[in-house]
Amino acid sequence: MAKDYYGILGVSRDASADDIKRAYRKLARQYHPDVNPDPVAADKFKDINAAYEVLSDDQKRQIVDLGGDPLAPGGAPGGGPGGAGPFVGFQDIMDAFFGAAAGSRGPRSRTRPGADAILRLELDLTDTAFGVEAPITVDTAVICTTCSGAGTAAGTHLATCEACGGRGEVQSVQRTFLGQVVSSRPCVACQGYGTVIPHPCATCSGDGRVRTRRSLTVKIPAGVEDGMRIRLAQQGEVGPGGGTAGDLYVEIHERPHDVYSRKGDDLHCRVTVPMTAAALGTRLTIRTLDSDEPVDVKPGTQPGATLRLRGRGVPHLRGTGRGDLYVHLDVRTPTKLDAEQERALREFAKARGEEVAELTKQGGFFSRMRDAFNGHG
Repeated sequence: MAKDYYGILGVSRDASADDIKRAYRKLARQYHPDVNPDPVAADKFKDINAAYEVLSDDQKRQIVDLGGDPLAPGGAPGGGPGGAGPFVGFQDIMDAFFGAAAGSRGPRSRTRPGADAILRLELDLTDTAFGVEAPITVDTAVICTTCSGAGTAAGTHLATCEACGGRGEVQSVQRTFLGQVVSSRPCVACQGYGTVIPHPCATCSGDGRVRTRRSLTVKIPAGVEDGMRIRLAQQGEVGPGGGTAGDLYVEIHERPHDVYSRKGDDLHCRVTVPMTAAALGTRLTIRTLDSDEPVDVKPGTQPGATLRLRGRGVPHLRGTGRGDLYVHLDVRTPTKLDAEQERALREFAKARGEEVAELTKQGGFFSRMRDAFNGHG
């Protein structure tokens, strides 16, 4: 009786090649003798390999679909004595555990992309609001001009690694119950590059790059905010072997302003006005970021009132227009009055029908109330 290879892998008869491969990998990880020491697992692993060998081959799978068994003695070509046997190749097992790339790494490239770099740039509010071209100094790896990134001394070249023959890896053979298993590992002599540098460049010591300090100019657009980053393509670290440079990111940090605080594209400030100006009304001149603007304070303005100046904030980073400027008013009450000022103010309160308690040297209104409760009044 033919084996149920579909059932062994737990897939349906209409399973795709990818479905079969995924099922095989999952079961191989579970029942491989190196992972599962149970003796039953070894037999199960043999069946799993046999099922995968059959169902991953279109001709053998067709025989199974017709009711035959291509691995049975006298079965289809490739089965039984002299056939392929019930085991798949070592590469399929490596694929199950490590993916299709296992066993086929090859030599590493000495030229690799460089890393990105980041620089903090502090700016004033006027610079972030209206934009500026700011000079910056960066300390990064650049290509070695002595060897142009090759890493070799003048007149010399890379040499093929004798330990691995230029493959970048060495192989070892181990006998297992599956047969001879060939494993690969990076060559220690050349670190997997497949080549060595007999005579390194004296400037970069074979790395193909050196660190240096250089000056750049970064264009800050109008409307940037604190914490934003500006990308300068390929101005970061040059990669090993003279590889393509990474990017440089300039992170904006906005210094606190003496007058204005910023919320998005809007600005806020506080202005103190005398009590009489708030009561009678007045005109103020507000110094904005780029102009002097007249502002009318209406009669009867209360403490905490806010005046809005449209379009006098920060320009929008994307699009046109600007944010607004909000002026928050603090009404100041006089703390010291001379006799004439006090008399005038009392007459004003009397004219408005407002009762004002009169302070005396012996104590004020609350002092007299305290004495009344204590029986001294």
